[in-house]
Amino acid sequence: MKQSSLRSILTCLFAALISVGTLFIIPVGPVPLVLQNAFAILSGLILGPIQGAGAVGLFLIAGALGLPVFSGGRGGYAVLAGPTGGYLAGYFIGALVSGYLSAKADNRPAKEAFPILLAATLAGFAAIYVPGVLVLRSHLHLSLQEALTKGLLPFIPADLIKVAIVLPVALKIKPLVRRYIAVND
Repeated sequence: MKQSSLRSILTCLFAALISVGTLFIIPVGPVPLVLQNAFAILSGLILGPIQGAGAVGLFLIAGALGLPVFSGGRGGYAVLAGPTGGYLAGYFIGALVSGYLSAKADNRPAKEAFPILLAATLAGFAAIYVPGVLVLRSHLHLSLQEALTKGLLPFIPADLIKVAIVLPVALKIKPLVRRYIAVND
């Protein structure tokens, strides 16, 4: 199998994984608690910035076209243009950021890769929240403090748990994917 075909398959698989994340949702005010953000970051960590962001891009296109892949089984352009649209855009940015930073962990032993992947994961989550909180603030006419209280603070404990799960998964799978792609060059 050609390397480009394998990369395309992996990109599509991660887009599907992000989409399946719609099944796991806990309503928390105007922004739900989801697994999709963790899967977006994981796509960047494992596939790298371009393929990871590509996976998120496919997910966003599917949702914009009306497929029920956004939180709560919603779809359509209105979701992207709504109060939580900044978080969805942040998934793309988060995958780019985490993918770019995680590349520095390539070909390193797990002990050396761990702090790099940890920083990449945390930076990816932060990259999701910046546009998310700003768009939420704008749409709901909130002060910055209110937007942070509704759109960031309630999610920090759950996101730290996601980091604790995503990080070891990325440490194990990233080298396997890289080796498999290299073998099929």
